[in-house]
Amino acid sequence: MSAPPKVSAKPAGAAKDSQCAEDSCPGSPAFILALDVGTTCVRSFVLDEQCEVRGSAVDAVELLNPQPGHFEIEPESLWRKIVGVITQAVKNAKLTPPDITCLTICTQRCTFLTWDHRSGEYYHNFITWKDLRADELVDQWNASWTKSSMNWFSYALFLLTRQSRFLAGSVLKLMNGQVTPRLLFEIMNNKKLKQALMQKKARVELLDSWILHKLRTGSSSDKDVEHITDVTSSTATGLYDPFTLSWSPLISWLFGINSKILPRVVDNGYKGFGHVHPTAFGPDWANTEIPIAASLSDQTAAIWGSQCFQKNDVKVTMGTGAFLNLVTGDRCQAAISGMYPLVAWQFKKPTRQQGAVYCIEGASHDFGTVVTWAQSCELFDSPANTSDIAQSVPDTNDVFFMPAFSGLGPPVNDYRSASGFIGLTPSTTKAHMVRALLESIVFRLVQLIEAAEKETSQKLHKIRVDGGVSRNDFVCQFLADLSRLRVERAENAESSIMGATFMAGINHGIWRDVEDLKRFRQVERVFEPRAKEYETIANRMDKWSRTIARFSDWY
Repeated sequence: MSAPPKVSAKPAGAAKDSQCAEDSCPGSPAFILALDVGTTCVRSFVLDEQCEVRGSAVDAVELLNPQPGHFEIEPESLWRKIVGVITQAVKNAKLTPPDITCLTICTQRCTFLTWDHRSGEYYHNFITWKDLRADELVDQWNASWTKSSMNWFSYALFLLTRQSRFLAGSVLKLMNGQVTPRLLFEIMNNKKLKQALMQKKARVELLDSWILHKLRTGSSSDKDVEHITDVTSSTATGLYDPFTLSWSPLISWLFGINSKILPRVVDNGYKGFGHVHPTAFGPDWANTEIPIAASLSDQTAAIWGSQCFQKNDVKVTMGTGAFLNLVTGDRCQAAISGMYPLVAWQFKKPTRQQGAVYCIEGASHDFGTVVTWAQSCELFDSPANTSDIAQSVPDTNDVFFMPAFSGLGPPVNDYRSASGFIGLTPSTTKAHMVRALLESIVFRLVQLIEAAEKETSQKLHKIRVDGGVSRNDFVCQFLADLSRLRVERAENAESSIMGATFMAGINHGIWRDVEDLKRFRQVERVFEPRAKEYETIANRMDKWSRTIARFSDWY
């Protein structure tokens, strides 16, 4: 498997700014400024070369809901929040901007906008990965003769060639979480965008490519910096082919999307990310030239933060959604259960090898949503209390919950499924309902784990968990008992921040390779599977699985 490249170790603090280069300030401390732009919040951390947090700041993302099913972010408001948390994190670290060695960013995937980058005119807000405006378009395409013919033709090619990419094509379909249908919807319905495309003014920005543009241009008049996105941000868009490591000509042809409006895809070791423009963050940064050392997606950052560097390593992020990523090495693994192959990371090599490391991913999009909804319904005061509440009763009293606000993903793949409780009786208490909620999200995770094992013909032995819900002891122990796998939880819950920092540190020469990073991961707790609990809870999952049909195809 291709690992990140070894680089010559530089003194910590190398290439800090134009006044303090590596030769003139040998041995000066390194401070990495990390930015994480998620679905619900924007966070910035300053870490030193020992990966100790020196300062941090956080601000909420304002998610707009102008129509039912539409979820947007106003770009300039988001940029002000980004500038705010970055400047505040540096102040909280009791540092000045020239003290910063380099910057790294990680972002949510599949959130995009279109604009004229020269004039700054936006044709719409950021359309987030949770947005459902293209739902009807998705249904029409997935029921179309064209899609069916393409699937059958791909399968025939697979039988002839045994190439995995054709097997993947045999189950290819549109999904709301991809950029493809939402971009197509805007091209079809947004008059300003249509006109701008005809005039060749418009281009597509993924969240990372837009942030890179803003970082590199600041308030200067020169807006023609390189239009780039990193491979881990492009790989999940539905427009990118991980098998060929390029924007898919087939998808562009099928949907009439000109790939010239998309950013150029670069690897994670790209040397041309450039520097933060001195005007990007305000007058205090005027004399700085801070290198942008890394750009990566939130899930890749979590993979790195969990230090899943080897084939068959697996991490589960339990945040707004739950994402299982199983590293498959240097082979792009076709998946037919509804999971999908992605580029986990890529460092191109001088020997012309592509250097891509792959994973398969499965998602359950309603993890955090279920918890937030239950709290709004006053089932509990704080998510921190749910573990104790769930453990206050021995079981759910035969109450089950279906966590399907966004439908059910792989391996069920019923995106019209409904959410709800079943089995309520007069003796049902809030504690039973809370336990049923938590058990249900574990049931969905175990479905993903079993699907991943089946897709790869591998037996897993350990899961590394991260994200807010991973701090829930009941969820982690229940997951260990039901999956019969060891569940490992790190001391540091900020896996995406850590992963972005790790990659930047290697790219910038602060650390040599991933071996240098191992000392920074401290395991807080390992949840061992309890064999005596398995049969009872496996029977409960079987009964829960039978209730799927009750909620199926509701919408």
